[in-house]
Amino acid sequence: MDPTSASLYFGSCTRCSKAVYGAGRACRAMGHLFHNKCFTCSVCSKKLNGKPFYSVSGLIYCEEDFMFSGVHPSPEVCNSCGNLITDLVLQARGKSYHPSCFRCVVCSQRLEGQPFSVGSDCRVYCVSDYHRVQAPRCAACRMPILPTEGSTETIRVASFNGNYHVECYSGEVDLI
Repeated sequence: MDPTSASLYFGSCTRCSKAVYGAGRACRAMGHLFHNKCFTCSVCSKKLNGKPFYSVSGLIYCEEDFMFSGVHPSPEVCNSCGNLITDLVLQARGKSYHPSCFRCVVCSQRLEGQPFSVGSDCRVYCVSDYHRVQAPRCAACRMPILPTEGSTETIRVASFNGNYHVECYSGEVDLI
């Protein structure tokens, strides 16, 4: 018996409280030690060592029972497509998405792992489309005030009730 083996465990089983010893007879899950025969689904008793599982309120479920037998506490529904999310859930803006459904509303670029912005319309934009669509317009030339190339910050002059490009702002005020 190799004492450095990753499958060598000693202690008490969390489920049955009996001693655990020897190689290949136990597993660790959720920070606890289980006999392989004790680490099972609480609905169908399927052995779960090395398999996907879920834990809800102290009970352990195989993937099938968790997803399809009503023990799933509240199914995650994609805010974009409306379908049930059965694999990875992307959480953004307090809502759930399939990673492939979290996209810019203008160009449809996938935004998983990318910076994004939320417009005043509560829709999600890639950063470049956000600046193009949501940018304030210059009161002098009527063009959008965008960040300079390679920057994510916008420089503008806000004067009275208008926004200006730095180069468009004259600083003169018409007095009536």
